[in-house]
Amino acid sequence: MTTRLQNFINGELVDAKSGRFSDVIDPCTGESYLQAPISGQDDVDAAYAAAAAAFETWGRTTPGERAAHLLKIADAIEARAEELVEAECLNTGKPRARMAEDEIPPAADHFRFFAGAARTLEGPTSGEFLADHTSVIRHEPIGVVGQVTPWNYPMMMAVWKIAPALAAGNTVVLKPSDTTPASTVKLAEILGEVLPAGVFNVVTGDRETGALVVAHDTASMVAITGSVGAGVQVAKSAADDLKRVHLELGGKAPVVVFDDVKDIKAVAEAIAGAGLYNAGQDCTAACRVLVHESVHEPFLAALTEAAAATRTGGLDDAEAYYGPLNNANQLARVEGFLERAPDHARVVTGGKRVGDKGFLFEPTVVDGLKQDDEMIQTEVFGPVITVQTFADDAEALTMANDVKYGLSASVWTSDHGRAMRMSQRLDFGVVWVNTHIPFVSEMPHGGFKHSGYGKDLSVFGLHDYTRVKHVMHYIGE
Repeated sequence: MTTRLQNFINGELVDAKSGRFSDVIDPCTGESYLQAPISGQDDVDAAYAAAAAAFETWGRTTPGERAAHLLKIADAIEARAEELVEAECLNTGKPRARMAEDEIPPAADHFRFFAGAARTLEGPTSGEFLADHTSVIRHEPIGVVGQVTPWNYPMMMAVWKIAPALAAGNTVVLKPSDTTPASTVKLAEILGEVLPAGVFNVVTGDRETGALVVAHDTASMVAITGSVGAGVQVAKSAADDLKRVHLELGGKAPVVVFDDVKDIKAVAEAIAGAGLYNAGQDCTAACRVLVHESVHEPFLAALTEAAAATRTGGLDDAEAYYGPLNNANQLARVEGFLERAPDHARVVTGGKRVGDKGFLFEPTVVDGLKQDDEMIQTEVFGPVITVQTFADDAEALTMANDVKYGLSASVWTSDHGRAMRMSQRLDFGVVWVNTHIPFVSEMPHGGFKHSGYGKDLSVFGLHDYTRVKHVMHYIGE
């Protein structure tokens, strides 16, 4: 029997005043299994009113007090991991074992990291920079923050947004993707048992709901993880009210493989794993390989073998490496890229939907594309890895940087100097060397160019959710 979600406002699960609902689809079957509110203006107003009222108290708490709450949240996430895994996997089709292993531990760790970071926030030294005057720098919470999260990592991207915002003393109104609201509402229930009422609020809904969250005049800052198009619309809307904006958008990661790598097969296997993880629905996915022409053939053979051996399946497939694409539109989008592939390109393996229900897609490798081809210049966001060749370091760098995105990249070489030179010149916010896709709480994640601006994770992420105030005291006699 189909059940209905509720919004989470002012510490309680509540029905949407709009009275409207949308179906939530199981990506493994393509059938509805849940309904979620399509929140309207009254619902968004209520959430912001709760957040604004809560900020009057939460914004004045000490870092130690906020840290204590965040540490309790981390413990609660671990204690209720099964509930979060179930909600996330039913909603996304992710294999349960992979979700439990790969996402629950870092989610708890992020809250623990920001609990510590809140208590060690550093800045310029206070002192006398003008005779008879003492200057003090204050790091203050911004206020109420509106946040919009995507469907590829519904729970994790919510955590990336929530933890630093709360650690800095802000209150939050968050709108999850319309296709994946379940785990965010479950997360809100868990946070609601720890946080004061109104500190964290969730309203579900469609793009209209998201636009209402972004445009609301109570929000002092808006933060989004999503597509480039969505980011542009958020920035335009926020500009009307001069809101602070934090954008983590798309990517088209170059994976530069040089001819001096010691083990071609091992490198190819690692890249296949980083490109196909989460069905390639990752802004940092190792999706665009540039390999030196002298090792193209053995590398392509090894990559094809690794990709073809990668298992895709639903949430109950314990052997599956990745699950389905998130929704019917995304399946059609990925299929469209392959259907429009130019004649000079060659699909080496994969390229098709798996089965006739749900949104599973084969692990796919495409060779022979040119730099200005659509599949090179535009984010596919599916289990598709492209392979191109380069002749020398300069050409590799030019090809790598020749996209509108600037989120992540990786360099594979045994030459330390080359790795340093390439990582310096690659126009991407995250560069890995001889690996691809690991994240840690202590290090920042965020891009350049059309991949947006602002940082998630790390103390840089915490700073993004604060405002800096200079207070000067006259101390002369």
